[in-house]
Amino acid sequence: MEKKPLIPRNVIDIEGKILYNENNRAWNTIRLRSDILKEFNKLKEKKATFSYEMMYFRSAEELEKLVRKIKMNKAPLPILMFLYEDKE
Repeated sequence: MEKKPLIPRNVIDIEGKILYNENNRAWNTIRLRSDILKEFNKLKEKKATFSYEMMYFRSAEELEKLVRKIKMNKAPLPILMFLYEDKE
């Protein structure tokens, strides 16, 4: 299956929540904010299918290797997602 990256037109800097899904009894729902949907219009197409790739690097050096590879191949830039535990 061919993967075509979605590329934003503008810088995106937003915060969101990860939700617990009662039916699946799992933390598996990440809601996309309207800013993302505005920037990536294709995500509104109901018949289209999308996938994602998530990477976690254990060191800044590993991340730097990926950045160099992206620069060399002129690949699309990834979306960075930071996970936080909210303390109330």
